[in-house]
Amino acid sequence: MEEPAMDQIEDLTRLLIEFYERFSSWEQGVVKGTGITLPQMHTLEILGSSGNLRMKELAEKMGVTTGSLTVLVDRLVRARLVERRPNELDRRSIQVGLTPEGKKHFALHHNLHTRLSEDIAGALAPEEATHFLDMLRRIITHF
Repeated sequence: MEEPAMDQIEDLTRLLIEFYERFSSWEQGVVKGTGITLPQMHTLEILGSSGNLRMKELAEKMGVTTGSLTVLVDRLVRARLVERRPNELDRRSIQVGLTPEGKKHFALHHNLHTRLSEDIAGALAPEEATHFLDMLRRIITHF
């Protein structure tokens, strides 16, 4: 495979930064006024998509340490959005899962993500959308 030219790398850098800023701004706008921080909402999103997880598994999916995750989960437990449950397969570990209220927040946020994805896909021809998905999957494997 041929190496990309330096001007392509510069364009990619600029576009990635611009996309990140726009997406971050959109995400901040979505959680504004909910009483939930963006990291808390991401926690709900992961648990809603994955189901109950051990703290270590959740920390890995979020890219944080279990120590910092504990503080985050403690706040979500106090807000009654998540609960800690004994792991049925390993009594020494605890799993974290959504409460009914947490499931409501997840569903609302997930619907907003779905609409954003529909908007993005709508800006592409069907074959471009398929190619875009393939490229995103390949890119994600490098992180």
